[in-house]
Amino acid sequence: MEVVAQLPFRQGALQTAPRLRELRSLGTVHRVRTAMGDEAWLVTGHAQVRRLLDDDRLGRTHPTPETAARTGETLFDAVLGDFATEAADHARTRALLRPHFSPGRMRPLRPRVEALTTRLLDELIEHGPPADLHAMVAVPLPILVICALLGVPYRDCERFRAWTAEAADVGDPARSQRGLAELYAYGHELVARKRVEPGDDVISRLCAAEGVSDAEIAGLSMALLFAGQETTVVQIGMGVLLLLSNPDQWRALVHDPGLVAGAVEEILRASNTGGGGIPRYARRDLEIDGVAVRAGELVLLDNGSANHDPAAFPDPDRMDITRPASAHVTFGHGLRYCLGAPLARIELHAVFTRIATRLPTLRLAVEPDAVRMRPDAVTGGPAELPVRW
Repeated sequence: MEVVAQLPFRQGALQTAPRLRELRSLGTVHRVRTAMGDEAWLVTGHAQVRRLLDDDRLGRTHPTPETAARTGETLFDAVLGDFATEAADHARTRALLRPHFSPGRMRPLRPRVEALTTRLLDELIEHGPPADLHAMVAVPLPILVICALLGVPYRDCERFRAWTAEAADVGDPARSQRGLAELYAYGHELVARKRVEPGDDVISRLCAAEGVSDAEIAGLSMALLFAGQETTVVQIGMGVLLLLSNPDQWRALVHDPGLVAGAVEEILRASNTGGGGIPRYARRDLEIDGVAVRAGELVLLDNGSANHDPAAFPDPDRMDITRPASAHVTFGHGLRYCLGAPLARIELHAVFTRIATRLPTLRLAVEPDAVRMRPDAVTGGPAELPVRW
């Protein structure tokens, strides 16, 4: 199959790229070229992406990493792990982390998240309009929550935010590597401290587990720190942008905050319009919707495109917070389903419940198209959210 598209696609913050929309209308599997110039398969259909997210014929490793196709230049685009032991390594990691993100562990955290959200909104209201909701609410809340969960001292939260911002910079590989190195070095320092003075937190409990090295705990903890705050920052920002860009949906939520659970799921579905994808490598030859994929080839599972597949979501470009619950793939699916999904939902529920009840007249201070986005961040999302009320 010939290459039919070059990544990344040109698109707005809230619109599916026209070329991606066109490709999706032609089929579900497409030969594309990545930003690095390597060829890959882009999978855009919901049914196919959902199935392949749980398919052990695809993995994150490659038998010859030095020859593997790449999507970019940072660690997030690199081949990660050992090809021979990937399945066992993945199972071990999930077994270590799953107990710390169970419903029983998450429920007691809810009041703390709600109190933090209330405090941040108090500060926003005291500041007065216009204000940057991104800087004052979307950024600090997830970092405060994940630091509390992991056992990171409050005084270090600002440093962590700076390091994760550096690590997420896909436009500057050296800066990204520097941020990741700082996170990992601090992770080692924190593990050493928890070995001596344990607390009631994830890092301390990992330290108490048998057969887990300091290096492994540091790596897992810093990965959790990055994933647990950077992605939620984006979801809060995109959620506010989506709601305020769809005034009828915002008014519905203000009128009935009981709609917040559905609003959160719709934000999770609608906030990524596609055009990238979760990178996986074929571990052996396989067929995807009639297309032959060879072992070692790069496959991009475009969960954003899948979430806008009209076959799964009628009128997918329309935001509808009353949309019947459906299987969006924002958190993945199956064995690789995101362990942090319950925590993210708790944070999003707290934020949108309190914003709707305390700031019912909230509106954007600029036109939606004028909201500045973060094109060089691996997770994307708004760089600022100027609002009035």
